[in-house]
Amino acid sequence: MGNISCVFCGCVEQASVGVVERWGRFEKLAEPGLHFFNPLAGQCFAGYLSTRISSLDVKIETKTKDNVFVQLICSIQYRVIKENADDAFYELQNPKEQIQAYVFDVVRALVPRMNLDDLFEQKGEVAKSVLEELEKVMGAYGYSIEHMLMVDIIPDPSVRRAMNDINAAQRLQLASVYKGESEKVLIVKRAEAEAEAKYLGGVGVARQRQAITDGLRENIVNFSHKVEGTSAKDVMDLIMVTQYFDTIKELGNSSKNTTVFIPHGPGHVRDIGDQIRNGVMEAASGQVSVE
Repeated sequence: MGNISCVFCGCVEQASVGVVERWGRFEKLAEPGLHFFNPLAGQCFAGYLSTRISSLDVKIETKTKDNVFVQLICSIQYRVIKENADDAFYELQNPKEQIQAYVFDVVRALVPRMNLDDLFEQKGEVAKSVLEELEKVMGAYGYSIEHMLMVDIIPDPSVRRAMNDINAAQRLQLASVYKGESEKVLIVKRAEAEAEAKYLGGVGVARQRQAITDGLRENIVNFSHKVEGTSAKDVMDLIMVTQYFDTIKELGNSSKNTTVFIPHGPGHVRDIGDQIRNGVMEAASGQVSVE
């Protein structure tokens, strides 16, 4: 419905306060409700003030200590103090301009002493300083500052791009470190697996050779007992010939297209046997001399 007034009466709505004058001079404050006046005595309504909380957004452009231009957006919630509404009515013609001027003054005194990173970290401290200054000044004019919020800090676009690039570079560096660590673990594990495989392969080869040696010794002994007049040398020559032909057979059955030139003939088989036998005897004699 709003505030209504005429010559003889006036209605003050809820969350408002009326200012009553007598002959142009402040007389009293009118609470919400219906009020009657005596115009012959000079009484009249001079005006109304809302006691609701009002909001004022202020945009401030300033420079930080490290020479970065930033735009700060502040939001101030304020209201008229009901008991001091006469001061608010008569002292200030435009309270929004007054509040804005003090916000500009405090912010531009604090921010140039801070680096950009410090400003982001301590924006609550800046808002607190502005709030304290506004409460001290505006309280004398009948206004109460309810809240002071630092809504946003907007650096220059080129600075924002640079900050994003730095952040991206740091994250890429961290990702590279993690990737290097993972590759290191894979290489170490692969090397450990290869070492274990070679060890097990060596154990297998050693066992294979031991089995071959035991089998040859057993064959030589059995053959010597069953065929009279044969010596261990004859049996060894026979086994070598058999192994020789088995080797040639394996080479022939190989699927790889590889040509291998091997000297062939009975004399060559005997030469191979003599070479192996001489090598074994030399190794045995060397071991005896060392002992």
